[in-house]
Amino acid sequence: MITNLARRVIGAPVMHWLGLLCLCAAYLQGGLVKAFDLPGAIAEMNHFGLQPAAPFALATIGLELVASLLILGGVWRWLGALSLAGFTLMATFLANRFWELAPPERFMSANSFFEHIGLCGGFLLVAWHDLNDRAKKAKP
Repeated sequence: MITNLARRVIGAPVMHWLGLLCLCAAYLQGGLVKAFDLPGAIAEMNHFGLQPAAPFALATIGLELVASLLILGGVWRWLGALSLAGFTLMATFLANRFWELAPPERFMSANSFFEHIGLCGGFLLVAWHDLNDRAKKAKP
């Protein structure tokens, strides 16, 4: 009985979309904040040594927003998910190099590093499910 109730509630299409929204929330927020504060976005790129900073900032804004919309809209969801997985992996190795830090900063940075690896896994699962669902629908 509890399993059936959970399946009806969690299995509802709105819950699927809400889960995708939660997964994309940081990228939507980050993209919008950067878009409305381009000097801040450029300063962030400079902080991480990405040059030229302005094109990197614009590319980041575009990637975060467009990939999130692909995921939420279900159009090329797999591509949006793989894009955010790759972006997150690269950004994690750039921003969370915990192995270079001394304690206690190392602990916090390591936690953030592995949380972001978890996000990558979530996006890989989104891509996996989307591609498999498309394959099932394409079979006669």
